[in-house]
Amino acid sequence: MALKVELKPHERIIIGTAVIRADDQRTRLFIEGEAPILREKDIMTETAADSPAKRIYFAVQLMYLESNTAKYHEVYFTLIRELLEAAPSALALTSDINNRILSGELYKALKAAKKLVAYEGELISNVLRNERLREEGP
Repeated sequence: MALKVELKPHERIIIGTAVIRADDQRTRLFIEGEAPILREKDIMTETAADSPAKRIYFAVQLMYLESNTAKYHEVYFTLIRELLEAAPSALALTSDINNRILSGELYKALKAAKKLVAYEGELISNVLRNERLREEGP
């Protein structure tokens, strides 16, 4: 069964190693076969990977798109170690990503990494809120 993907005008999608961009109107694609697929909203650029969790997401994305986990193991596990030193509460999320990678479920690992990015955002907003409250004082 083919995967049906609808793209908005000018939206991009990565299929395998190719970037495909829709024309000026909605485009419907039917994708058959096995290839890594990422919609534009799920693509992290190296420039946008500006936090520890986003760098982990980016590393997992590269593993997924290249179907090569070994190439990124060293970088990935260094990033995981650094994140856990700063935020031990992220252990369950990072364990989920690790388990998905080890079982070859790279797309699911990417989805789990997206949850880690959201969690990191929550942690940062909590820190900023606490700092603001301290500055305002009683």
